[in-house]
Amino acid sequence: MGLFFPDCFFRYICKKSFTRKEMKKIGVLLVFSLFFIGCKQKISDADLAKINGYWEIEKAELPDGSKKEYTVNPTIDFIEIKGNKGFRKKVMPQMDGSYLMNNVSEKIEVTNTDGTVVLHYSTSYAKWKEEVLEVTNEHLVIRNDQDLEYTYKRPKPFSVK
Repeated sequence: MGLFFPDCFFRYICKKSFTRKEMKKIGVLLVFSLFFIGCKQKISDADLAKINGYWEIEKAELPDGSKKEYTVNPTIDFIEIKGNKGFRKKVMPQMDGSYLMNNVSEKIEVTNTDGTVVLHYSTSYAKWKEEVLEVTNEHLVIRNDQDLEYTYKRPKPFSVK
């Protein structure tokens, strides 16, 4: 059954003669498709410096396309990378604008192959990796091994002073 559609479609395309207008539409569709496929951000070594600092999760997108929005975050990620090594810690924002840290951290090793940046994490309990899809001064988008895509933003400092 899965081969039926492509086979019928292929026979239809090969036997049909297209009008000039139809050919133009197919050409435009092909050009736009190639454009969007090739528009993945290549991450440079200079972009890696933008990963350093505090990041608050904004949303997660599951493989089925559903999204989970995060409006309140009790913890924030602090990431520091120098060269191709670094760490990530979970920190808790305090009412005075500071952050409470503990000594638990995840080691990070960075690989950059032709603009594809992968963060390899390790703790004494586990190892995993995440691909950096986009990084700017204000946003970070990563995808893990389970195809979950996480979007982070810079946290807004708050204070009750």
